Amino acid sequence: MASLIASLILLFVQCNTSAAAAAKYANRAAFVSQSSRASKLLSSNVGSSQTATIANTMIPRSNHRTAALQRSTTALFSLKPAAIPLMDSGKALARSGELLIDLTTQLSLYGGSLSAAGACIRNAGDCLAQAAASCRFKTAAELVIDELREGADCLKEGVDKLYRASEESGVDGDDRLQLTIEEMIPRLSSVALSLEDAGRSILDREAVKLTGAHLVSAGEALEGLASVVERLDEGSENARLSSQRMGYASQQMVLAGRELGGSDEKKAVKGKAWLKGGG
Repeated sequence: MASLIASLILLFVQCNTSAAAAAKYANRAAFVSQSSRASKLLSSNVGSSQTATIANTMIPRSNHRTAALQRSTTALFSLKPAAIPLMDSGKALARSGELLIDLTTQLSLYGGSLSAAGACIRNAGDCLAQAAASCRFKTAAELVIDELREGADCLKEGVDKLYRASEESGVDGDDRLQLTIEEMIPRLSSVALSLEDAGRSILDREAVKLTGAHLVSAGEALEGLASVVERLDEGSENARLSSQRMGYASQQMVLAGRELGGSDEKKAVKGKAWLKGGG
């Protein structure tokens, strides 16, 4: 009796399993048939050009991601041409700031606001050099952006220090030095804004040519600043060397911008200007 009951139960389970499998395959066949009819209907009602348009729009998400990565890789890799001249510019600017600090010792102003402005310029040069080192790597765009903006912030802080240095010179009764410092302020501010714009253009994934144009603008403003630095103490060796290093930094920054396509114009190096890169 027990064996009979077990046989009946086994038969019942096998029947249900077969029915479920049959239903499953029937549903799958119906789905394939429906898809086939829909494809034929689409082919008959839609022209070949419209069908191609629909096919092009139905791109998998992974393909979109791959295309975006390829575009970003190309954009980041194109910063590499600016690496060497921007590195030279940063090192020269840092040295210019150090010489400006030494100059304040001769002027008996060491530890004052003018000395602090020199320190800010030196720090900005270090940031530019680090940005240049990161330009060599196509995956280091965020580091380039951070260093450019950090350098711009250092120069903005330097502008604030120059305002204070101008007030201190007025209190000391040194009108000539006060006027010279006041000439430095708008030029240094222009350099800071141009560097900040260069970092923003990379962040916004703008054309590399626009980033180069901002670097060219920064270099041109830095050249004007270099001509004023020498007048801080006419006849001083430190003032002359600080101005010289800053002038070389401006040339290399302009070159870095032009390497990125910022300008088609090439500025020829005349005389012994190439010597400014050493020391």
